[in-house]
Amino acid sequence: MKGLDTNVLVRYLTQDETRQARRANALIDGAAASGERLAVGLVVLCETVWVLRAAYDFDRALVSEVLERILGVAQFDIEDKQIARLALREYRHGRGDFADYVIGHRSRRVGCSVTATFDRKLKGSELFEVL
Repeated sequence: MKGLDTNVLVRYLTQDETRQARRANALIDGAAASGERLAVGLVVLCETVWVLRAAYDFDRALVSEVLERILGVAQFDIEDKQIARLALREYRHGRGDFADYVIGHRSRRVGCSVTATFDRKLKGSELFEVL
């Protein structure tokens, strides 16, 4: 198994840098053809969301759709897929960033009642206490 870095996943998704996209395609499509699994970490998902929003100006709905598709790719071994799915659900309907919801759900999993934050966008989320 190989792990994917954010830049490889973004090149595969956006196809905007021809040479790198070809190499990303070869790796990911080759893994699919051979049955090899590729590891995608939660940090990679968080960075991917940030890059798609900041550098490519994808809106929340499109990013949510992209994340849903990533989570459904058979050859991707998503680190803590349950947390990723929970965070995606919150991100899709909430005002916070995807990474915020990953943090909130990971904190909840280890026994925290809430995660303290100064981020006002998270007001109203049961995962956070805005200070």
